[in-house]
Amino acid sequence: MNTEDKQKSVEILNEIMELELAGVVRYTHYSLMVYGFNRIPIVSWLKGNADESLLHAHRAGEMVTLLGGHPSLSIGPLLETAQHDVGDILRESLEHEKTSISAYYHLLEHSEGKSTLLEEYAREMIVAEELHLDAVNKMLRKPGDISEYGG
Repeated sequence: MNTEDKQKSVEILNEIMELELAGVVRYTHYSLMVYGFNRIPIVSWLKGNADESLLHAHRAGEMVTLLGGHPSLSIGPLLETAQHDVGDILRESLEHEKTSISAYYHLLEHSEGKSTLLEEYAREMIVAEELHLDAVNKMLRKPGDISEYGG
């Protein structure tokens, strides 16, 4: 991988790191805003997502340093609609996850044929994010509805 490709990879990885760190903040905030009968399992799930986002941010940062780059100290966008219904929280989460997975696809496209390490890392993270998107999508469906949530 040439210097220019490494630099572009570092930029994409730093974007991923920033998005994942925003996920930590987002999911932590959401976990504090859940009320009602189902609070305990939903809060636990949201806290687990915050932990997972931190691990993903750390992995992206490790990839940055592996390529000789400097990990970002920034954080991705933190859009908050101030809607705290569980459905609203899940819809915001779905949008955040779609943005994150797009960044992993961008890394995969950029690294294809240039770095097996980055390709495999991107593929692994895409699989994890797709499974997470599916979980959120299923949570947004009405019981008995087998078709994908359409917004």
